[in-house]
Amino acid sequence: MVKFKKSGKPPKASSQRQHTKATRRLRKVKISSGAFIAPSFLGVLTFFILPFLVVIYYSLVDNPISGNFVFLDNFTSIIGNLSFRTAVRNTFTFSAVAVPLAVVLSLLLAIVLEAKLPFRSQFRTFFLSPMMVPVASIVLIWQVLFHYNGAINEVLVTLGGDKIDWLKSDYALIVVVVLFLWKNLGYNMILFMAALASIPKDILEVAQLESAKPLQTFFYIKIRYLSSTLLFVTIMSLINSFKIFREVYLLTTDYPYDSIYTLQHFMNNKFRSLDYQTLSAAAILMSLVMIVIIGILFIAEDRFGKDVEG
Repeated sequence: MVKFKKSGKPPKASSQRQHTKATRRLRKVKISSGAFIAPSFLGVLTFFILPFLVVIYYSLVDNPISGNFVFLDNFTSIIGNLSFRTAVRNTFTFSAVAVPLAVVLSLLLAIVLEAKLPFRSQFRTFFLSPMMVPVASIVLIWQVLFHYNGAINEVLVTLGGDKIDWLKSDYALIVVVVLFLWKNLGYNMILFMAALASIPKDILEVAQLESAKPLQTFFYIKIRYLSSTLLFVTIMSLINSFKIFREVYLLTTDYPYDSIYTLQHFMNNKFRSLDYQTLSAAAILMSLVMIVIIGILFIAEDRFGKDVEG
């Protein structure tokens, strides 16, 4: 004879009822979670995924109106384009110069400001002030400084030198690099200062007790704990180096001096001439290169910071 509990229900029926309630509760959670995430998903789909698919389509046709597929003809054509190759060379030259400088200088500034120096707050404010200045104001400041009749040339003439047409000579790249550094050092510096403050103090004290030199402490301890921040700052600086087009465009319009003619200038000019297939092919090539570079950075950070995580 089967014995039941005081409730009078068999154990299997009770467990099935609990399982049904748990299933309904889980279904409600999934539905509510889906309802919350649906607007964000629709936004990403509408403004990111679908436009990217359209760009891929444009890069494979002769023009958007006829829609005849030419497959890789647009890519081979653009690789042979002299303006495109000049823009690629200038863009990567600028990034290769500006990004390491932005990372290294901001790290050095963070280390210096981490020490108890006089006027430390004023220095911090000085480097953070460019973040609050609009792009138009930055361009105006640079025009006042580096115009042919600007302040820098006035100083050169006073010192007995000759005037330099900064934005229409080989010095144009230096001017843009200085502008990039002035604009981005403060943000990177704050990130490094926060990362330095999060390093465990007991490890630094042990290193000090073991008579480790400051350089040894920096390279063997601090740099390893800063690996994830170094990766983030490098990626953000790389992205910002591709966005320098705004400032250069406002300084020099559509066709600047050859050394500062970037990929964004090339694509902007193609957009104005409604050459969508060439523009799309250039955008895809640039995206692929960016994915490869960022992937290499992630792999390097993973190998470099693995022992710290352990």
